[in-house]
Amino acid sequence: MNRAMTLDDLTLAGIAVAAGLAGAFLSRTVLRWLAKHAKRTKWSGDDVIVDALRTVVPWASIAGGVAAAAAILPLHRAVQHHVDQGLTVWIIFVVTLSAARVVAGLVRSVTQSRSGVAGSATIFVNITRILVLAIGFLVVLQTLGISIAPLLTALGVGGLAVALALQDTLANLFAGVHILASKTVQPGDYIRLSTGEEGYVEDINWRQTTVRQLSNNLIVIPNGQLAKTNMTNFTRPEQQLTILVQAGVGYDSDLEHVERVTLEVVAEVMHEITGALPEHEPAIRFHTFGDSRIGFTVILGVGEFSDQYRIKHEFIKRLHRRYRDEGITIPAPTRTVTLHQGAVAIPHQRSGADAETGTGLN
Repeated sequence: MNRAMTLDDLTLAGIAVAAGLAGAFLSRTVLRWLAKHAKRTKWSGDDVIVDALRTVVPWASIAGGVAAAAAILPLHRAVQHHVDQGLTVWIIFVVTLSAARVVAGLVRSVTQSRSGVAGSATIFVNITRILVLAIGFLVVLQTLGISIAPLLTALGVGGLAVALALQDTLANLFAGVHILASKTVQPGDYIRLSTGEEGYVEDINWRQTTVRQLSNNLIVIPNGQLAKTNMTNFTRPEQQLTILVQAGVGYDSDLEHVERVTLEVVAEVMHEITGALPEHEPAIRFHTFGDSRIGFTVILGVGEFSDQYRIKHEFIKRLHRRYRDEGITIPAPTRTVTLHQGAVAIPHQRSGADAETGTGLN
């Protein structure tokens, strides 16, 4: 010590610490009020920033009060240096954690806003968080007077060994980054792989992609495998799509009448069923003279992949009821089977599923 500590020194130091605590309490109250207003905005980034400030500002106020108290007290120069250094490291630590939270939150907000409603791409969130924490760690070492050059050299040599040991993990990591960067697949997309798996992409993290099936089961696919396989994305380039419903009527039907009635049913379904696209122009295309019917295809517009099941369900029910009311027949397949008993041929008419399984008996 340069001089003896007096009561006035302790009083002023106590006032400085109390002022820091009061500033922390006041700032936390103000930031809590700002957080309520931030939740009312559409942008989620301000929520992340205010939440991080609620951590940084109070601790910075307390550290400032302690630093002021240390400056007031007649401490030895070495002690003063260690106190200042400790407070600096503490502030850097708090700021680094808060910055990592802010950056990760902003990245999550951006990925969610661009990818749809089904989760976030945590691979970018984790990468940005690790980068910010690593920078903060290096700043702390530099503040403590520790040279980071040998550490970076050691990390470079060790990183090569780690890369060789973690080839599969790194391959999945870079495959996930490539998938997201190329926007081939994004969280919220409905995909179908050539191996048969299909569902909504829940998340793409550093190692794997999680796909949720319509049955609510989760499929975990390594990023490297997803990047190599053939895949159909039903959400891109646009989420709306068309579906085909196959139907057929008897040869004695008036096709103009069939077309008009079918279009009326389509219009009814498009305006009344959730997920249908009323603005989509429906189409009916007759295409086949079948064994017992004239086949045609009805083209419907749906807003999203999973909506097609509900729309098909309602369309087929209503079309069947309307055809019955209009007297339009939907014939079952028929086939004439000849049964040979001795030398006499007995014609026998069969229909439906039985006709498909008929055999000749001798």
